[in-house]
Amino acid sequence: GGVCLNVGCIPTKVLLHTAKAFETARDGLAIGLRAENVSVDWPALMERKKAVIDTLVGGVETLMATNGITVLRGEGRLLSPKEVAVKGEDGSEATVQADAVIIATGSEPVIPPVPGFDLEGIITSSEALSLEGLPESAVIVGGGVIGMEFAGLFSSLGVKVSVVEMLPEILPMFDSEVVAVLRGAFERKGVTFHTSSKVTSVKRSGGGLLVSAETPGGPVLLEGEKVLLSVGRRPVTVGLGLEEAGVKVERGRIRTDKRMETSARGVYAVGDCTSPVMLAHVASREGEVAAENALGGAARMDYKTVPSAVYTSPEIASVGLSEKEALEKGYRVKVGRFPLMANGKSIILGESEGLVKFVVDEKYDEILGMHMAGPGATELIAEGALALRLEATVEEILTTVHGHPTVGEAVLEAAMAVRGSALSLPKSQ
Repeated sequence: GGVCLNVGCIPTKVLLHTAKAFETARDGLAIGLRAENVSVDWPALMERKKAVIDTLVGGVETLMATNGITVLRGEGRLLSPKEVAVKGEDGSEATVQADAVIIATGSEPVIPPVPGFDLEGIITSSEALSLEGLPESAVIVGGGVIGMEFAGLFSSLGVKVSVVEMLPEILPMFDSEVVAVLRGAFERKGVTFHTSSKVTSVKRSGGGLLVSAETPGGPVLLEGEKVLLSVGRRPVTVGLGLEEAGVKVERGRIRTDKRMETSARGVYAVGDCTSPVMLAHVASREGEVAAENALGGAARMDYKTVPSAVYTSPEIASVGLSEKEALEKGYRVKVGRFPLMANGKSIILGESEGLVKFVVDEKYDEILGMHMAGPGATELIAEGALALRLEATVEEILTTVHGHPTVGEAVLEAAMAVRGSALSLPKSQ
């Protein structure tokens, strides 16, 4: 495990934060700020990324030490549901016995069997976080969260970016309206998208790479100094002794119940090696559930209130059902939308591109989903997650006072819009 902290969400957000600051300074005249010859010091940024990781890793090590946790550094393999063999980094071998075992081995990038994907210059997200310098151009294969965050990072820093996605739209797990906001913003930055498209091969071309892709409009050739593969991740489950311990694996993923227990009694699995949702906050909650049950508790994992977020500019975030998903599940829905161009704080920030959207059950007025594109979306989505946990109604959002001026007011106004009463929107004739 440890993907998020070492080669995932934390280092990625360090780079995205700097990219956002760079854009603000570069385009500062729009908010009355004059900054000339602004540039990114890439080596210094890499050092800051390392410092942030080291600080957080050190914090985890301190927590483990102060809680009396013994750390064995090496490779573990199950011998039975209550025995783990550990081959230490120094070559030593040991067998550890336990009443319960929790597996948290994480995931690794998927490398599709496409000709040329083994060439130098083909990178995954792990390598992209440690580049010696920015490429002049990049082709990103995969339009999911990882691909879009790197598309945002690279394009903000002046890299020419092309994205190839097999599905009809990028970020298919998000509500289409918030995705449209992000795609429009990226296209204005010069990012080109090829959806419903498939990479067929990669060849070396001069100092870079030439990507061949089949698109709805016919074959295209895309040039990139780097080609980033972001087509997904797969659980790390090989070589763990799972079969010997009686732990069942389905399509490479460890099977668990809602208690996070595997088919072997006393053996639990959490995070990317088992979860249908590969997110760090999901893994964290699964770990809490597994630990509580390993100690005799009766906790259950519930994915209903799990928020998803993309830390791009603009940010997008989602929790619960999209409008399409709600309709497919048979709900009669009503929707409230509020554009950030009518929100005072968003205008102050110079980031009024975006919206807040509620999907609501028409029968009971219960909130089924909240979706947002715009500044602070990744923070504000917590209000939607809490609403789902409490099975809140639109009325309960409406009667909660939101501070002014805040982007959070747009959440209140979107709830008002469900009833056609948003105060900051012109009245329909």
